Formats: sequence, C-alpha cells, structure tokens
Amino acid sequence: MKKYLLYAFVLCFSQSYAQKKINENLKKELDSIMKSDQILREYINFDTSEDRKKEIVKELGRENDPNFRKGIWLEMQKRDSLNLIKIEEIINQYGYPGKSLVGEPTNIAAWYVIQHSLKIGEYLPVIEQEAKKKEIPFTYFAKMQDRYLTQQGKEQIYGTQGQMKQITNKQTGKKEFFNYVSPIQNPATVNDRRKKAGFTTTVEENAKEMGMEYKVYTLDEIAKMN
Repeated sequence: MKKYLLYAFVLCFSQSYAQKKINENLKKELDSIMKSDQILREYINFDTSEDRKKEIVKELGRENDPNFRKGIWLEMQKRDSLNLIKIEEIINQYGYPGKSLVGEPTNIAAWYVIQHSLKIGEYLPVIEQEAKKKEIPFTYFAKMQDRYLTQQGKEQIYGTQGQMKQITNKQTGKKEFFNYVSPIQNPATVNDRRKKAGFTTTVEENAKEMGMEYKVYTLDEIAKMN
C-alpha cells in the first residue's frame, strides 16, 4: 500500500512538473513572432519618440530605404499574413500556446496576431476558453470580444475599442477625422463590467490612454454623422 502511494505521489509530481515546464523553443519562436507583429505598430504609434523610431529603422536594417515610411502599411499587412500562418500552425500542433506552455508574457503573442487578423470570429471561442483556464488574462478575451462586436457593427461590452470616422466640420465645411469610443452596451454599468473582467482603469481613463475623450454614443448617432 505504501509503495502504491509513493508511486502515485511521484506520478502526480512528475505530471505537475511536466505541465509547468516551458517549451523554450516554442517560446523563442513566439517571442520572435510577437516582435514582428509589434515593431511596425510601435513605429507608427503617436507616443513613440523620434529617437526610438530611428532605433527601429536601424533594427530593421532599413536606414537606407527611402520608401520605408511610404510602404509601412503594406509591409505590416504582409507581416500579419505570414504571422497568422505561423500561429495557426502552432495552434494546430499544440493548441493555444498559453501560460503553461510558454510562460508570460509570451502567452499573449498568439492573441496579438489573431487580434490583428480577419479570423477573430473563428478563434474567439478558443480565446474565451483559455481565459477561463487562466492561460491568458481575461482582459485579453474582453478586448477581442469588443473588437469582434465592433467589426460586426454591434455595441461593445467593455469599452476597449475606439474608432475613427471622417465627418464634415460644420464650421469650416472641411472633412476631418473624428475619434470616438465605439458605442457600448449599457454604458452606465460599463465600469462595473470592466472591474469584474480585471481591468484596472475606467472607460474614461482608457479613452484618455487611447488619445480621445469618452462620450456616450449610440450606433444610430454614429451612423448619422457625416
């Protein structure tokens, strides 16, 4: 009996250790993919300093490329397509590469690639499942769910997504870009939902971080803006 209990303990410990052991090769691959996904987005971010932009250009080996800025959006699309192929291959082989498999913050690498793709609807149930298992933070599922809803022309739930629309300035008669937080379901209780989901900021604070002022709009109000 004692021998059986000892065997059971060793087996349980071995399985637990195996589950916690990080796949270092996969982690390195995903870190590389995430860097590929983020580096051009960092470059075009309004908060990125000119010094950092120069570092990025040097890091990419594009110092002598006069067309770098002009072709940045096309290059980003190409990167996104290639990265999605890689991520789908990884998911097919391992399942979603979460915290148990690749550690943190590498566990959000696949999330970023899917979030920047046209396949959010396909992978949203997987992301929800992984969030419930704590393989990725629940806030990441919330962000993806919000993005999917806004892409479908529906109200988001957590107020994580902002959008841009070109409208006519009534005073000047000229077209201008209008930034706004996408319409939210039951906006009066959005901060309660955000807190429950794990967000540490309010919808107002999040809007400010996105460079816009929070104001409640309905889908009809946005549709009528021109």
